This record gives sequence, C-alpha cells and structure tokens, in this order.
Amino acid sequence: MNPSNETNQQQQILPNVHNPLQFTIVLPHSDTNSNPNSSLSNPSNVNHLLTLGIPRKRRRGRLRDTPSSNQVYNLPPEFSNNQQTPQNSFDSNHFDRNPNSGSNQASLVDVSDEIIVINKEATSEALIALTAGFPADVLTEEEIDAGVVSVVGGIEQVNYILIRNHIITKWRENVFNWVTKEMFLDVVPSHCSKLLDSAYNYLLTHGYINFGVSPLIKDKVLAEVNTKGHVIVIGAGLSGLSAARQLMSFGYKVTVLEGRKRPGGRVYTKKMEGGNRVASADLGGSVLTGTHGNPLGILARQLSYPLHKIRDKCPLYRLDGTPVDSEVDNKVEIAFNQLLDKASKLRQLMGEVSQDVSLGAALETFWEVDNNPSNPEETSLFNWHLANLEYANAGLLSKLSLAFWDQDDPYDMGGDHCFLPGGNGRLVQALAENVPILYEKTVNSIRYNSDGVQVTVNGGQVFEGDIALCTVPLGVLKSGSIKFTPELPQRKLDGIKRLGFGLLNKVAMLFPSHFWGTDLDMFGHLSDETKNRGEFFLFYSYANVSGGPVLMALVAGEAAHSFESMPPTDAVTRVLQILRGIFSPQGIEVPEPIQTVCTRWGSDPFSLGSYSNVAVGSTGDDYDILAESVGDGRVFFRWGGDHETLPPRPCTARF
Repeated sequence: MNPSNETNQQQQILPNVHNPLQFTIVLPHSDTNSNPNSSLSNPSNVNHLLTLGIPRKRRRGRLRDTPSSNQVYNLPPEFSNNQQTPQNSFDSNHFDRNPNSGSNQASLVDVSDEIIVINKEATSEALIALTAGFPADVLTEEEIDAGVVSVVGGIEQVNYILIRNHIITKWRENVFNWVTKEMFLDVVPSHCSKLLDSAYNYLLTHGYINFGVSPLIKDKVLAEVNTKGHVIVIGAGLSGLSAARQLMSFGYKVTVLEGRKRPGGRVYTKKMEGGNRVASADLGGSVLTGTHGNPLGILARQLSYPLHKIRDKCPLYRLDGTPVDSEVDNKVEIAFNQLLDKASKLRQLMGEVSQDVSLGAALETFWEVDNNPSNPEETSLFNWHLANLEYANAGLLSKLSLAFWDQDDPYDMGGDHCFLPGGNGRLVQALAENVPILYEKTVNSIRYNSDGVQVTVNGGQVFEGDIALCTVPLGVLKSGSIKFTPELPQRKLDGIKRLGFGLLNKVAMLFPSHFWGTDLDMFGHLSDETKNRGEFFLFYSYANVSGGPVLMALVAGEAAHSFESMPPTDAVTRVLQILRGIFSPQGIEVPEPIQTVCTRWGSDPFSLGSYSNVAVGSTGDDYDILAESVGDGRVFFRWGGDHETLPPRPCTARF
C-alpha cells in the first residue's frame, strides 16, 4: 500500500496474437488472470459450439465475480472452420429452428444453390461479428427491416451472413483505413454481387464500418461535398458527435447545437490541480464497458491510446473499517447470484404479470425467505450487492422491471472493462474535431413538416434544415423541455414515460499522495441502513490512469438522489470519515484532499439523470419506439450513453 511502490510496479502489455481488435491493454504485472470473456484471444479454438461469456449487470461495479452461466450460440455446419459443405449435406432442419425463417419451405432455395466459401475461418469471423452485435446464424430485426435478402431463411441468408461477417472482420483488422466494396470483389463470387452490395451498404449506412477518427477516415469525411441536405443535430454528446461525423461522410451538411459550453454531454473529464499536482478525473462516463464491440474501443485503437484493464480484485470493508471475511463475502455473493437466477425463473413462471413486478421486491423477498436476516453482516453484504446492481442500472431496484431489467445482456459487448488513461475527454476532443458545433444553444422547440425543420434555441434564434436528429438524453425528453410541433405521437410519448432514467453521482478527490496504494482499481464499503446502501459504496482508484492521486467515491440508488441536496462539505466529510475508518487501523494516514468535486447529474438541465433502464411497466420494445422517426423522416432520435442496445451503434462509457 506504499505509494512509493508505484514507480517500481512492473506492467505487462498484452500481445495482439489472434486478436483482430488489436487493442493495447496495459495490466499491472501482478494481474495474470485472463478475463473469462476474452474469447477473441484465440478464435481458432472455436468449432461448431461457440460459447461467449456475457458479463451480467451484476458485474458492472465490482467486476470480480464470475457469471453463473454463459450465453451459448450454436453454429450450423456451414460455419465450420473447414467449410466444405456440399449442397446435399445442407441441414435444412437448422432453418426450421431459425426464428427469422418463415413457414414457406420453398424459401430454402434462393439466388444461389450452394453455400459460398469466402474464408475457411468462417467461425472466427462469426465470433467477431457477434461482438459487433450480430447473431451468429440469424439476421437482426434491423437487417430484416432493411431487406438485406430477398427471402428470410435459406442459403441466400447464409451467404449474406458469411459476406457480412467477412466485411466486419476486414474492417476490424485495420480500422485505420476506409474499407471499400471493391476490396471484396476477388473473394465474393460474382453471382453473389447483390449480396455484397446489400451487406456493404447496410454496414456502412448503419455505422458498423468506416467510422472513427483515423487520418484516412477524417480525410474522407472532409472530402465529401455537402449535396444531400442539411441536418441539424441536437446535442454534442458522444452520440451526436459520432452521428455528425457519419452524416458528413455521407455528404450531408451538418450543424450541431449544444446547450453546454463544451462537447461530450455526460462524458466529462475534469482537470484537477493544486499543490503541484495535476490529474484528470471522469465525472461522468468513465468505464469502457467491453472493448470487443464498443465503438469507443475502436476510437482508442485508432488514436493509439492504451487502455487500462480494471482489475477484478475488490475488497470490501465493514462499517468499522475492518475487512470483510472472505468466506462470508463469497457465501453472500453466491447466495445473491442464486437469487438473481431464482428471480429469472420466477418471471418465467409469472409470464406477462412479471412486467408489473419490481426486481427489488423479488430479491428482497427471496433473501428474507432463504437466508438469515438476523445476521447483520450478511444483510449489509446483501445490501451492498443490491447497491451495486442499482449502480449498474442507475435506478432503484424497487422501480426496475423484474421481466426486462436485464433484457440487454445477450448484446453485451464482451471483453475487458477498461479505463482510458487521461480520461474519456480525449475521445470527445477527437470526435469534435472539424465538426461544426455551436455552443450555448439550448433547444426549446422543434417544428417539422413536409418542407423541413425549424429548431428554435434560447433567445429566439431559429435554425432551418431538412432533417433534425435529436440526441438529447432520455431525462431531457421526459422533462418535456423541448416542445415538438406537431406533438410527438402518443405511442412515443408513452414509451418515454414508461422507461426509467436513473441517477448516479460521484465525489472526485485529488490527494497529495496515493495513500491507498496502486495495487487496486476499486474497493467497497458496507452500510448499516438499507436506504443508504448506495452511499459511497464503491471507490474507483484513478491512480494508474489519471496522472495523479485521484480517488472517486460512487453514490447510487436512493443515496444518489438525496446526495443532490447534500452540501458538498458534508459529502466530503463523510467520505473522509469512511476512508479514515478503513486506512487508519492499518497505520496509514488519510490526508485532506487538495481538491474535490461533487457531481449533480440529476440537477443538470442538459441530462437530468445518468442513464436509462427498463422500469416496472416498461419493456425493451420501448427503446425501439423511442428510436422511431417522426414526420415522415424529418425528425430522428439517437442517443449513446443511455443504454447498450439502442440502435444505431451506441457508444458506451458507463459512469
């Protein structure tokens, strides 16, 4: 725990062998355990059965527990590494099980009567596509809606998937270059040229390839002539910036209106300084949740920014500051995960009724029935795990839907959870470069009709365009601060109302020294009151990534809401009391911080919360409803930090 050990600490850079993503992940030398979700490190070992570890939301704060189950995908024979499947051995029964295939068996005969051979590593290419959000053996609903194949199901669909996966793989192998359709003419048979057109155009227009900030891609964006119309993008967060860049690459004129004085939205890196110390702290989105499919990981790779893997070790401390016994810790953690599994089985038995029941009610009921509530330490540990779950969802468990709270788990991006040294503001700066952004333009109203859109900002200034793209957080939409004329359809208003938008807050502290050491990236603290279980329950150490001794205290659940009105001096006093209770018995002095910052994301008029969740009474379909355009394609909606399954191409940096 001696801060002087920092300079002596060895670091290991993971090699990029068999890793098409080629991230530079920097690990402390002592952390030699491989991540169970890093299946991409050796895709050649994958055969007909492809198992990808999907981290459940229970792992979002404290990342050390292992999921009790994996998401399993069964690949059909045509995806074998030794792909030599003749027509007469084609398994038509597989497509009988295909949820995308229709009842007409004639659909099994399409434009081609054989499965094409593009690459003998078809299975590994399917795995790479999986990390980008594509199922291994079926089309996504978005692909079906886009009409990528003439008939859903059958050999044409298989060939399309093979071509699509190959394009994604080639893009991931070198994300610095612009992938063109002509690159694939030599490997895709001529009779499948229409499928090549379909796959390439879909991936390009939906932002799965050719995005980011590498020099060649930036040149492509700047070289395009504004001939396709004027798009007004509302919001310069990650979603607005990435969408603006993509639209510019398509030849649109873009104007971004941002209410703040800065870009980035809920991703904000604060420069902290004092006493000859300077450091960076992410006050909003800080964790890159899975490097395999996260677009932010692609940006970091294009910029040659190394990523710091968040180490799984997370000790917990009792109310008096003493460490929690490891056996008791493991016992409660296992019991907690079993309760989650039990809640999953309960909702299956309940059917649609579970949509109106909260996850919190189910878990707390099971805990009282199955465990000994009279044991205060185990109860405090259980409450800590509940707080961690509330952090993962930025919402009270009493308001989370039992039926759909984890509906995005199968689409988790996979891979390590990481910090970006220097803060995610570095990614924001790269995305904002050469994008026309007007700051301090708070949008009050959006008027749309067949002729175009009119966007009015504070002071009455009006911006006219052909299309408006609204990327404001769900919390702003819920508040009704932006008036739409005509009013949004009732279907969309109802979806906005049903979905939950939760809250997470932080206390960032710059200290004179790393008194907590550099061998941990996080540690937790228990509470004795249920309502306060999320108050400073988890500490993130930025010692290895911020450039200085920065410690971050997280506030989740009910405590995050009461924190909004807590005086900053009281918050810092409480945090220091907890830290001194932990480290003073170890003979370690906790100094006064040089600088502190307390967030108030719930009071921020440009966010009004942190990120979204599926609340009681809502379903995952409400996200699709929110993504629907209005006004016959005049007003579109897109956002990035709210949820991991929102189309198109969410950029994810969790708080």
